Amino acid sequence: MAVFKYEGRTASGETRNGTIEAKDQAAARASLREQRITAQTLTESKGMSAPLKLPAFFAPSITTRDLVIFTRQFATMIDSGLPLVQCLDIQSSQAENPTLRNQLKVIKDKVESGSTFAEALKTFPKTFDDLFVNLVAAGEVGGMLDTIMNRLAQYLEKSQKLVRQVKGAMTYPIIVICVAVVVVTILLLKVVPTFEDMFSDFGASLPAPTLIVLGLSKWLQANFLYAVAGIAAVIYGVQRWYQTASGRLIMDRGLLMLPVFGDLLKKVAVARFCRTLSTMLSSGVPIIEALGICGRTAGNKIVENAITSVTVSISEGRTIAEPLAESKVFPQMVCQMISVGEATGALDTMLGKIADFYDEEVDVSVEALTSMMEPLIMAGMGVIVGGLVIAMYMPIFEMASHIN
Repeated sequence: MAVFKYEGRTASGETRNGTIEAKDQAAARASLREQRITAQTLTESKGMSAPLKLPAFFAPSITTRDLVIFTRQFATMIDSGLPLVQCLDIQSSQAENPTLRNQLKVIKDKVESGSTFAEALKTFPKTFDDLFVNLVAAGEVGGMLDTIMNRLAQYLEKSQKLVRQVKGAMTYPIIVICVAVVVVTILLLKVVPTFEDMFSDFGASLPAPTLIVLGLSKWLQANFLYAVAGIAAVIYGVQRWYQTASGRLIMDRGLLMLPVFGDLLKKVAVARFCRTLSTMLSSGVPIIEALGICGRTAGNKIVENAITSVTVSISEGRTIAEPLAESKVFPQMVCQMISVGEATGALDTMLGKIADFYDEEVDVSVEALTSMMEPLIMAGMGVIVGGLVIAMYMPIFEMASHIN
């Protein structure tokens, strides 16, 4: 693909110039005609080539942090009075992530060719979701793109904080459990067989715990590969089942019913819903469209169904608070505060206050969950590993008592 510089006029007579990728001049002119631009000059850019595109497997993924940095810097530049195309040009040259850099170059070219910023963002739906695109579209229509981008940056930062808190709460127990599984596996495969050879010379009956551990060790030695394959198959099967509608519904309901952790997930869902809806309503996005996006970004099928019922409720002339209360997912306090917000005409402000409150609640819950799980996991590891060791030493203790 070659890169061509062009200068032309739109159907309204406006002068446009920029660059376009095409295999030859004819294809470039055809592409410009599709954009309703009549090329007056079209020259191939010598020494320029299309940006290097890594295969999807090797290309680095775009993280929430990358989006936060881009959005915050973009908002600052727009607020300073820089033109949209210049902002995109600067961002596309200085973005740290090469994947985001290439995407911003394409977006800049589309904006230069006459597309709106929101339309250009739709080119990469995996990077810029419905929430991002709709807020940008609202900002362009309302002439407050700088304000919208600032709100987006704040929203992304707080969403990232929520995700980081939940991941942080789960990282420690997952690591400890994995270490425990590795330690127990090594003991059963390498250490216990050594004791088995020693016990065979005793000529006496072994205690029941020792026989159980020896039997488990023999089974694991004979079926280790089958056990690993079985675990992998179960994990794969659960993942595929979760991708089905019924599987996701059952698992999401089960997660919300878990002790302690289920309560944390509910608080995260409430905070995310309130934050998303508040941001969109305050930016001028229609409520039906905003609720649809909130449902798709809920992350839990039960919560998504509750939000869908809200959409139906509003179309029937009812309030938002009623179906939320009926879902039993959202706490009564949240439903009452939303009802007050609807009655006073300050729903977006009330939702923001609820989101702030539940952000703090998530902080407290994560700290409590971590402090509770640490001793429980350590105690569980001690019981398992200690039980194996004691089971192996019981025959030695009995033999010593007989000798005495």
